[in-house]
Amino acid sequence: MATEKTPNPVAKALEPFVCGGSAATFASVFIHPMDLAKVRMQLYGQLNPGKPVPGFTTIIANIVKNDGPLSVYKGVDAAIGRQMVYGTARIGLHRKFSDILTARNEGQPINFLAKTLSGMASGSIAVCIGTPFDIALVRLQSDGMAKPEDRRNYKNVFDALIRTTKEEGVGALYKGLAPNVLRGMSMNVGMMACYDQAKESVASLLGDEMTNGPSLPTRLGASAIAGFTAALFSLPFDLIKSRLMAQKPDPLTGEFPYKGIIDCTTKIARNEGLRGFFSGFSAYYGRCAPHAMIILLSIESITNMYRTAFY
Repeated sequence: MATEKTPNPVAKALEPFVCGGSAATFASVFIHPMDLAKVRMQLYGQLNPGKPVPGFTTIIANIVKNDGPLSVYKGVDAAIGRQMVYGTARIGLHRKFSDILTARNEGQPINFLAKTLSGMASGSIAVCIGTPFDIALVRLQSDGMAKPEDRRNYKNVFDALIRTTKEEGVGALYKGLAPNVLRGMSMNVGMMACYDQAKESVASLLGDEMTNGPSLPTRLGASAIAGFTAALFSLPFDLIKSRLMAQKPDPLTGEFPYKGIIDCTTKIARNEGLRGFFSGFSAYYGRCAPHAMIILLSIESITNMYRTAFY
């Protein structure tokens, strides 16, 4: 009589981290050109005050025209490094925290507040781990917007990390940490917590009992909702984070454009209005929705392959 294979306890413990990180890395490589356009749209208002922000297609067209087709993947090595750290932690921890809360709830689905708390906790922890890669990514993506004499000209993600540490100190790798933590919390709530909640609602509407996991239509509907909520909740914090991470000191005074998160928020509101906080929403949504959908759809297949290989 055949015996049931016992899952390797180490493989089982690592499953949400390995599968989540793999899905996040795959999605990040796929949507990198949209992420590049998003960062440049967010910084345009700072570098060109008073001028209307160009659209997503215009930004991409100008990048290709000025720097060549491959330039749309500038900083992709930093994006991969970031997702291997940040993506792995935020998805893996959220699943771990959710499983613990579900077990404490006697195996019953947890409510949205519990999902929100799980998303906020896992998002904030992940950001604290992955912020140095975020700094490198933003700087690599924004360097092409500066005048030739003002460009940092980093060779790759490791050059960016090393030079930033040498030239500005270790603390520079954590510039914009506060808004980045807020972004990570809002992103994880908008993506992971809202996906878990939307999955239950969509399944109920479609009559999907989810006995063997959610069906493809359920996952498509839930991931589309999660992509929108993730973009809506996190964009203001993402914009502030990008401004703080990319800023340079004035060559004459040596002062930075922003003193911190409050000063940055105040100046954006005063100079660009409330709409300024949603600058680049088209590119940001174009990044978040596919990114969320690719992660949430591919993670099921990746998890099945992982279990086949290790269980």
